[in-house]
Amino acid sequence: MTAAGIYARDSAYLDRAVQLGVAGDRVISVSFPGTAPADADPEHELLDRLDDYFAGAEDDFDDVEVGLTVPTNHRRVLEAVRNVPYGERVTVKRVLSMVPDVDPEDSDARETAREALAENPVPLFVPDHRVRDGPSGAPPEVVDRLRDLEA
Repeated sequence: MTAAGIYARDSAYLDRAVQLGVAGDRVISVSFPGTAPADADPEHELLDRLDDYFAGAEDDFDDVEVGLTVPTNHRRVLEAVRNVPYGERVTVKRVLSMVPDVDPEDSDARETAREALAENPVPLFVPDHRVRDGPSGAPPEVVDRLRDLEA
């Protein structure tokens, strides 16, 4: 098990750093600062996997344990997004069709889904970049790079 902490590494592919917040065996945050903070540890097996992913290795990261501390209705949306395979693009409506007991035609449900995507604390591991008509927890330039990578 990896120690809890902040891990970060600069990514030439993204032209910025990837920073992971880890608690126990779960990733609880992913962010994209301009450069890796000096006090962040650059050594983590997920950072190695991300380097491989940015170099073109297909990876769904579906085995990565995430800790989602979000409202239940957001959690259900984000858990559905985790099931979108590498290289596929879906709509918000399609995501909602994967959430049990939710009407994808309901405008309130679509708004909730968009809020969940915009506030996604772990983009990459909950791949909101695969939702073509929704916002992301990652900056737009990162989303564009991830979509290009999986095209």
